Amino acid sequence: MAEKTGFFPWLIETVKTVFWALLIAGVFRTLFFQPFWIPSGSMKDTLLIGDFLFVNKMAYGYSYASCPSIRIPQVGIDLGADDFCGFIEDREDRIFGSDPERGDIVVFRHPVDGRDFIKRLIGVPGDRIQMIDGLLHINDEPVQIEEAGTFTEIMEPQGPLRLRPQCANGAVGLGAVCEKQRYIETLPNGVSHAILDIAPRPTDNTGVFTVPADQFFFMGDNRDNSTDSRVAQSARGVGFVERKDIVGRADRVMFSSAGRSMLSFWTWRSDRFFKALD
Repeated sequence: MAEKTGFFPWLIETVKTVFWALLIAGVFRTLFFQPFWIPSGSMKDTLLIGDFLFVNKMAYGYSYASCPSIRIPQVGIDLGADDFCGFIEDREDRIFGSDPERGDIVVFRHPVDGRDFIKRLIGVPGDRIQMIDGLLHINDEPVQIEEAGTFTEIMEPQGPLRLRPQCANGAVGLGAVCEKQRYIETLPNGVSHAILDIAPRPTDNTGVFTVPADQFFFMGDNRDNSTDSRVAQSARGVGFVERKDIVGRADRVMFSSAGRSMLSFWTWRSDRFFKALD
C-alpha cells in the first residue's frame, strides 16, 4: 500500500499527535502532579519567589479542584477548575480522600476568585486559632518558638511580578541588605518550620477563629506578608478553606530561579534544586 503523502495527511497526523499529547498531559496533571510556580513571598523562607514545584494530587484524594486550570492572560485565556469540573463542585466528599495534617504545605483553590494559593495548614476542624502579640495560639495554648537568626536577602525586584521584599530593618535602598527576624515554630503535632517576622501588623492580634467541620485554617510562613485565613474572604482574604477546595500537597522544590524567567540561567539557585520541604 502506498504511503500517504501531502499536506493534508501531514496536518491530520500533527493534529492527532497534539491532541493525544494534550490529553495525556491533562490526565497526568489532573490525577497525579500539577506544576506550581511560587509568585510571591508569603511562604519565605520555606519557599522563595521563583521556586518551581509539583503539587502531589494523590496525597488527599480528588475533588473538582483537582481538575486543571489554564490561565494565559496574554491571550485572554482564563479557565479554572470549575469551568472543567463545575458539575461536581458541590460534592463535599473527595474520591480516595484523606485530610491534610497540621504543618503540611498545601495548595488550595480560593473559592471566590479561583486562584491557586499555597500556605501551611495550621488549624484543623474543631481547633481554636488565635494570634496574640504575633504568637500563634492553638486551642488556647501558645506554640513553641525559638530564635533562629536573621533571614537576609537583597532589596531588588523579584520574579516575573518584580515584587520587592519587605524589611524589618526599615526602608532600605535597592541593592541593600533586607533583614527579617527568623524563628523556628513547633506545632502541637511536633512539626517544626521556620517563620519570619517583619514588624507589628494588625494580624498579629486577632480574635479566636474556631475552625468549622470540613474546613481548614491556613497561614503563610512569612507571617507579616501573607494573605491567609486570618482575613475573611469578604475582606479579600482567604478565610476558612473547605475540604473540596484542596488541590494537593507540596513536598519538594524541583527547580528555582531568582530572575524574571526560568531561561535566565545566571539566576538559577542550584542549591534549591530537588530540595525537600519541611
